[in-house]
Amino acid sequence: MNIEITSLYAGLLALLILLLSYRVVMLRRKLQVGIGSHGEKVLARAIRVHGNAVEYIPICLLLMALAEIQGASSWFMHGTGLALLVGRVLHAAGLSKSVGKSFGRFYGVILTWLVMLVLSGYLIGYFIGFNGAA
Repeated sequence: MNIEITSLYAGLLALLILLLSYRVVMLRRKLQVGIGSHGEKVLARAIRVHGNAVEYIPICLLLMALAEIQGASSWFMHGTGLALLVGRVLHAAGLSKSVGKSFGRFYGVILTWLVMLVLSGYLIGYFIGFNGAA
């Protein structure tokens, strides 16, 4: 079975990670910081924004791929993929502007966690239903 829908969102989210990586590299060059942040708050924040994306996106894509392999509907897959993409963009924008509370940071993480929860529930439900039928 193909995982075409997951592949679409993997490509889009990889572009987001690339953009966030580029931002870190440009700040490193501008501030002449090779490793770490050397106390530069804007660089530390950019590093954290990138790190947060790298922490959440792979597990969500793995869950999406597994759900798609198990036969999840295209609307379900696009719904979770779009929610993940919007959530990650919101979170990156919110955290980039403020380390405190922000609309983007709050709703971005809520969307991301919701996607993880829904996909996890789908996969656990699939397993229970599959094993119950045997």
